[in-house]
Amino acid sequence: MTKAAACQKNGRVALVYFASMITAQNQPPQTSLPKAFVTIVLIWTVLCAIGAAGNHSDDLQRADVSRSYMLMFWLWWREHLLLMTMSFACYALFTLRPAVLGSVPRILVAYLLAAALFTPFEMLNGAMLTQFDGGTLTGLAPLLQAALARSGIGQFMALVWVTFTFVAVVAACSWREGRRREQAWMRAQSDNLNLRLELEQQRLLALRGQLEPHFLFNALNAISALVRSDDKRVALDGINHLSALLRYALEASARDHVGLREERQFLDDYLALQRLRYGARLHVRIDGDSEAVLGADIPPLLLQPLIENALRHDLDCHDSPSDIRVVFAADAGRLAIHVSNPASAARSANPGLGLGLRHVRERLDLAYGDRASLQTGPQDGRFVVDIRMPLHAPEP
Repeated sequence: MTKAAACQKNGRVALVYFASMITAQNQPPQTSLPKAFVTIVLIWTVLCAIGAAGNHSDDLQRADVSRSYMLMFWLWWREHLLLMTMSFACYALFTLRPAVLGSVPRILVAYLLAAALFTPFEMLNGAMLTQFDGGTLTGLAPLLQAALARSGIGQFMALVWVTFTFVAVVAACSWREGRRREQAWMRAQSDNLNLRLELEQQRLLALRGQLEPHFLFNALNAISALVRSDDKRVALDGINHLSALLRYALEASARDHVGLREERQFLDDYLALQRLRYGARLHVRIDGDSEAVLGADIPPLLLQPLIENALRHDLDCHDSPSDIRVVFAADAGRLAIHVSNPASAARSANPGLGLGLRHVRERLDLAYGDRASLQTGPQDGRFVVDIRMPLHAPEP
């Protein structure tokens, strides 16, 4: 079998070469080159074994030829030794200088250099082996003449094998560099996501750290007002209510979400505490707390700041009874919370620190992102707070 015929017969085997080349490890060049060298030698050895098997099969069909398979394999292996060297040289170049693969002109220049260097050596290698087998290898000058005297098809096949080897190595190294960049991008994305998650968790912890003292500050203000009233029984009841509120606040603040039923009970306890302070003036109407609504999940301590904000801008601004309304609604996997109080033109007597609604907005943003919204503003003579959020906690 001629070298041209073997090349045609082993066309599919080129896929083996390509597939095996891309298994070179995505490690730093210092550690991947020795392994790549071994891999390249093994790939060419497999190709030579297949080519020798084809030659040996042809020999068996001719009774006058009796060369062994191992001899055929050796002849193939030594003939492709130069291409093994070229494969590793190109691979090392593209590994140590990956910028060469960065543009088509650079690849083309590298190919022309490889073809100009290795094609003459491939022709010399073929002539040398022929003369060595025939016992006519006498010197360099006759060897050069024999190489130049090779037929056009012989010179063309030398260029074809050099080109095939170069293209296979370029394809393998390009795939490897693309894979390395993709993995680096994925690692960067993963690191960015982890960093964002860590920052969001830190924000949430900081927010909770602000919310709990804020709630405690306002609750203690309510107790202090009861103590100043000289009604010890009422003050004692207020302290008991405060104890229950603080117990829930400490337990719930450690969770990302709680049931709305728990928050509803917490809200009742909070209103009971405030009722000791405001007495019959405190009127809060709560509607829509059906079983479907009470089964919803919300961030802990979400409702109390809304009621506190309404109290501060309602009861603390006048001496009349309050008219605070809370409406819950659930539909299509969404929860709506509507809190309103009469809007007063008078300046609030207890403006507070302004943390309540801002904290609620930030906590909704941390928990749900753009899937939740909080809108505030005057509407029909009332100050309205509208919340839209998912009915249940997001999947972890």
